[in-house]
Amino acid sequence: MARKVKISNMSISPAPVDLNLRSRDLVGRVIDYLDLKLQSVLPEKPDLIVLPENCDRPGSPGSLIPGQSYLGEKRSDYFEARGSRVLDFFREQAFLNKSYIAYSSLTRDGQDHWRNATLLIDRTGQVAGKYYKNHLVIGENSENSILYGTEAPVIGCDFGTVACAICFDLNFTELLSRYAVLHPDIILFSSSYHGGLMQSYWAYACRAHFVGAIGGKGRRGSVISPVGTQIASTSDYMDCVTATVNLDCCVVHLDGNYPRFADMKEKYGDGVSIQIPEYLGPALITSNMDNMSVGDIVSEFGLELLDDYLERSRRHRRENTG
Repeated sequence: MARKVKISNMSISPAPVDLNLRSRDLVGRVIDYLDLKLQSVLPEKPDLIVLPENCDRPGSPGSLIPGQSYLGEKRSDYFEARGSRVLDFFREQAFLNKSYIAYSSLTRDGQDHWRNATLLIDRTGQVAGKYYKNHLVIGENSENSILYGTEAPVIGCDFGTVACAICFDLNFTELLSRYAVLHPDIILFSSSYHGGLMQSYWAYACRAHFVGAIGGKGRRGSVISPVGTQIASTSDYMDCVTATVNLDCCVVHLDGNYPRFADMKEKYGDGVSIQIPEYLGPALITSNMDNMSVGDIVSEFGLELLDDYLERSRRHRRENTG
């Protein structure tokens, strides 16, 4: 059955504030800025809001690198003053607006160590799950004493499951491979770096929707389908975008399945969507019906899922290689 999720991608720049303010006052200005940006998406009533990496670091007006002014001695003073104030703000907003919020920032773990983390706050204002960045840029660890994450959790939500990645993570197939076998519905990518073609590659490899919230001026955020095609994007005019995705979908290869597509459309019309991206070879099948899931459609028309087709191809090679 159709599982529609409304997602707001907030690919915002760091708060443009006077860095000469006291850290306590800087935190207040950052919260005011985040609140202002949040108000631009809340009228859409999103189920999920995704923010970029280190979204609560201030930056001087015109700054391109989030938090670049806090890589030195004032950095620790700012985060000490911040404490849980920004987290508490987002928890309240999640509760009041009944939205999940993916908040990415530096945080302390249970042993008081610094982590580059994404905290997923649920509709009740509670932290439903957390992800610690697995693949730090070397300086994050060697210069700023941030510890490497080791876990790759898939977090359950009332609409499905999500996995997280942060910035430099997108370069590492080790993390991608861990997620690919866990089959999350959505990958949440909070970053200061765009990732280019890697965004679509991760979406396709995991057969998952992908939300890339990218911080910094001119760095566009996106929502991408499980076959790597763009559903929505921020622009040079708008740094936030909201899109509705349907998680009741699957990826099949065209081989053996394509002849059945006409029969599917003839019987169900716009109750089923078939998206065929250029040059790739698969199709994304989505059920738009309330009384029939995509699994029901797969069974009725004898479709073979892409992963099953690839595994059958591997098996045939093993059995027929001398």
